[in-house]
Amino acid sequence: MLPHLLALLGQFTPVVQAEPPDAALVDLRGAVRYFGRGPAELAALIRVRALALYGVDCVIGAGPNPMLARMAAREAGPGTTRVVGDDPAVFLRDRPVDALDGVGRTTARTLRAYGLDTVGRVADAPLAVLQRIVGARAGRELWERARGIDRTPVVPNGAARSVAAERAFPRDELDRDRHRRALLSLAEELGARMRGEAQVCRALTLTVRYADRTTTTRERTLPEPTAHSAALTSVAYALYDGLGLQRARVRGLALRAEGLMRAEQAAHQLSLDPADEKARRLEEVADRARARFGPGVIIPGSLAA
Repeated sequence: MLPHLLALLGQFTPVVQAEPPDAALVDLRGAVRYFGRGPAELAALIRVRALALYGVDCVIGAGPNPMLARMAAREAGPGTTRVVGDDPAVFLRDRPVDALDGVGRTTARTLRAYGLDTVGRVADAPLAVLQRIVGARAGRELWERARGIDRTPVVPNGAARSVAAERAFPRDELDRDRHRRALLSLAEELGARMRGEAQVCRALTLTVRYADRTTTTRERTLPEPTAHSAALTSVAYALYDGLGLQRARVRGLALRAEGLMRAEQAAHQLSLDPADEKARRLEEVADRARARFGPGVIIPGSLAA
């Protein structure tokens, strides 16, 4: 239903950024002026139309920037809208530090070791202190986000620039091997879809959804644009290993290929590794077989076990 919902949002503003598989960012500043209604009123109208036309009960978060809107959406219940007012400090101050975008478990653990366990305490800390703890660039980003500042723009027509796949577990999954099998399956699916459309991606984003409905997202730029499943799997494993999950109760994993471009426009570094060239030739054969006999005719051995 995502394309239909994106078209619905396009009736209010052209600045719509798709975030597959089930979300979108919308810049409503122009719509607020044009329709003479506030964000909460527009959100209610969008939700009613989505329910009436498509039977979709949306969760909507509204805020001065994408980070606050996402955080508000995570707190909103089904069929409700959560609005962050003009003073984000009130909304952020008492929240745990890992509620901020970009703060994973490792960073949060480091910050807590220095007594910076809430967003408010991070916001009160001097910038130089944060930069010494987590690095110059990451420290400035953390310092700004703790004050409710997010300079990320809403990029229109985002649907054409990414493709995503998701796996949900039937119960809280603690088994690391099952996590990795799901990642392998996701990377294979994304690779096959991109190759079928003669596209490659520049980056890969991993989202882990936990039993308490919180999520962690990590992104990595690829060494070169690719749709090669082995390369995507390697990066997906690296992103997962970087989270340091131990006995985490995982409910779902999502992988998104970012920065799509035509394959013929991408530069490919020639490899002297015969194994790599052989793997790419086998991949082409497998793609032709799937196109003829169906997607499940050839799968990696570890997924068939």
